[in-house]
Amino acid sequence: MVLAFAFFLALVPASAQLNRDQYARLESALGETSFFSGHLTGFMLYDLDSQRVLFEKNSQIRFIPASTTKLFTLFSSLLILQDSTQTLRYVADGDTLRIWGSGDPSWKYKEFAQPDFRRLLAPFRAVVFSDANQLSPEFGYGWQWDDYYFDYAAERTSLPIYGNLVRVKKSGSQALVFPASFQPYVSTTTRPIKELERDFHANTFEYNPLTFQGKEEFIPFLTSAQLFVDLASSETGKPWIYRADPLPAENQVWRASPLFPLLKEMMLESDNFIAEQLMLMVSDRLFQNLDTERAIEYIQKTYLFDLPDQPKWVDGSGLSRHNLFTPRSMVALFDKLYRILPEDQLYDILPTGGRTGTLKNSYQAAQPYIFAKTGTMSNNHSLVGLVKTKSGKTYCFAFMNSNYPYTASVVRREMEKVMVMVREML
Repeated sequence: MVLAFAFFLALVPASAQLNRDQYARLESALGETSFFSGHLTGFMLYDLDSQRVLFEKNSQIRFIPASTTKLFTLFSSLLILQDSTQTLRYVADGDTLRIWGSGDPSWKYKEFAQPDFRRLLAPFRAVVFSDANQLSPEFGYGWQWDDYYFDYAAERTSLPIYGNLVRVKKSGSQALVFPASFQPYVSTTTRPIKELERDFHANTFEYNPLTFQGKEEFIPFLTSAQLFVDLASSETGKPWIYRADPLPAENQVWRASPLFPLLKEMMLESDNFIAEQLMLMVSDRLFQNLDTERAIEYIQKTYLFDLPDQPKWVDGSGLSRHNLFTPRSMVALFDKLYRILPEDQLYDILPTGGRTGTLKNSYQAAQPYIFAKTGTMSNNHSLVGLVKTKSGKTYCFAFMNSNYPYTASVVRREMEKVMVMVREML
């Protein structure tokens, strides 16, 4: 509580580090006559060197953070997982290998270094797979049900393969899917749909050849233990059998892939699937089971007990509208990240205005000045990270918006005006 109290004290002399004109300009840009008066906005600007708050507006109010939640996942992963993934736990039983997944999303997903399953399985005749250690459900608390056929809402599983996604390719007017084992379940329809769509309850897909555009490259498949062992058998050339055995207390751990590429992809591309799987790996590392809720509770009570305001944090990705964070807690968390990550890695992992990731097309400048995590969902848009000013100093900020009636691009343009002002005057 001492650290939290110290952070609050920093609010008291907030304006002392800005001159009267600078303070008035920020107050005008965010105040009652500004664009931001039409909806809920919270802002904090923080000096990382002096550890003092320069300016704040509604920084004590809780906002839906959307994908800025991934900063919490990043922090947890760095502390608990350190440098490599938590891929699986196993027990050798004669010529059979018994496996329990630990949440690693790498297998056949994007361009990540691949776990060498063939080498691991080489001495064994067969594999017995169990998912009895997964306590968290496939979908997170508060996720929207109708996101089920979008690639950003793939299901969470203990040992994913292909990112739990079917890949879609347009060939003429035909929809081709990979893995090819899904192709027999693709049919045509006369419904006026533009993309391949999956049934809510089954892995059956349909498209209209006359209107099919093929712009959606991936679509989640409905996961099941039997489907997984079928796909794993095909990929490894070994028979996999499903049996819901509990994880024995005595087991061995296989950490198969480097962690940083996953963290970088999560941050730059705001990959929800990776974020959710990271929290499962954190839970496995801590408790030998996959329980996101328990992992979050542990992180909050240990490493984040001193945040100015207790977050309501429920998932790894920010897909849930039940997440609620204040701008000053976001700044406090980012300050922790700033202290534990080497500077080159921090800048490498953050989207850069006009250059990389989710900021590639915004906050453009000859010299990049915004390095931050974005978060967007309907009527909510936030940005948390670093701003480099013309004096050469770097400040931390959290800029959070909720309940606006326009598109996110409208809010983003007005936010950019404020951040340009900060860059120019400090």
